[in-house]
Amino acid sequence: MEIEVLLLVVSFFALLALNVPIAVAIGLATFFTVLSLGNVPTSYVVAQRMSSGIASFPLLAIPFFVFSGVLMGEGGMARRLMAFANALMGGFKGGLAYVNTLTCMLFGAVSGSAGAAVSSIGGFMIPEMERNGYSKPFSVALTTTSATTGLLIPPSNIMILYAVVAGNVSVAGLFMAGVLPGVVVGGLIMLASRLTVRGAAPARQKGSLKLGELFKAFGSAILSLFLIVIVLGGILSGVFTATEASAIAVAYALLLGVVVYREIKWSDLAPLILRSAKTTAIVMFLVGASQAMSWVLAYENVPQMVSSGLLSLTDNPIVTLLIINCLLLVVGTFMDMTPAVLIFTPIFLPVVMSMGIDPVHFGIVMIANLCIGLCTPPVGTCLFIGCSVGGVPLSKVIRPLIPMFGAMVIGLLLITYLPSISLWLPRLLGL
Repeated sequence: MEIEVLLLVVSFFALLALNVPIAVAIGLATFFTVLSLGNVPTSYVVAQRMSSGIASFPLLAIPFFVFSGVLMGEGGMARRLMAFANALMGGFKGGLAYVNTLTCMLFGAVSGSAGAAVSSIGGFMIPEMERNGYSKPFSVALTTTSATTGLLIPPSNIMILYAVVAGNVSVAGLFMAGVLPGVVVGGLIMLASRLTVRGAAPARQKGSLKLGELFKAFGSAILSLFLIVIVLGGILSGVFTATEASAIAVAYALLLGVVVYREIKWSDLAPLILRSAKTTAIVMFLVGASQAMSWVLAYENVPQMVSSGLLSLTDNPIVTLLIINCLLLVVGTFMDMTPAVLIFTPIFLPVVMSMGIDPVHFGIVMIANLCIGLCTPPVGTCLFIGCSVGGVPLSKVIRPLIPMFGAMVIGLLLITYLPSISLWLPRLLGL
């Protein structure tokens, strides 16, 4: 048993070291391991597990939410949300930093994509902040970390993936559980940005808050914000499921972008659909390969081995969560969020559930943890997108990134050890 597990781990990391795409590395490592078992039909098992791994109704929400996120970024929603955030927070000293974070939170709440938030929001916020006296590396660091709040604030594709892998976990419950944690992390990032520029903050951009401008900006952004009401309201009221809500989100974003705002032409839809299809294909390949690897891990009793190993160290849930958080922080530095959730949920979830920890709470803890990995090299997807959008080398972003990173870690600790932050809203709504 130990030889097969060792083969799986060694082959996986060897393929990663050779720069093999992670989905292919997972699939090949799984194939080699199943081949070594000898008593299992290799090609049949791997193909079956990959196909059955993506044959899930909740996963249908992913291509729709991906496409709706693309439509929102190209259809003018991001710019209107930025204008509303600027009217709300831009009057304060150093207010553009708050505007950046708040816009990323709002855009994340309607798109559910951290990468889309970095590219869409960063494209106009980073130059705007530079014109108002902020350094470009600081602006890139702020945008990169703020964008990850969109993975906690619903709707969120990664929450759907976690629910599918965990089993018997309500997507609606996860969506509601992420609201307060997303706000907490966003607020801490705002505080970190304020402390970072303290004493050297750019002057007020517009003076005091003006209600007239605020109402005007809100009126311009209300249709974009209403998408949150439609999606979450429909799910919570039982009118439609999360999967059906994703299709409605596409229809609504299409209506705004093409008919109302008229910033998307009918001729633009083909390349936008193609871009969404490519993203969806990558995600689904990851899901299928990871589900095959999860089967091998279960076949070799790896979750039970990890569970007994951790329980032999401690039966204290506080210490166990600390150990798991440290492991996930390390994992997040070299593995993207999607495969990390798919691979490590089946391993760690039985451990925490045996200690009485709510699976919804643990899902939010895991997502908040892996959000930090999106901002840390060598993988750091959001970090590299932000550097590319801002035209800043990675070496210059590291220093201003440290306070934001610290804020996210503090947020993670609060979410981990204060379960009510995650569970209060779902319990209030009976989810």
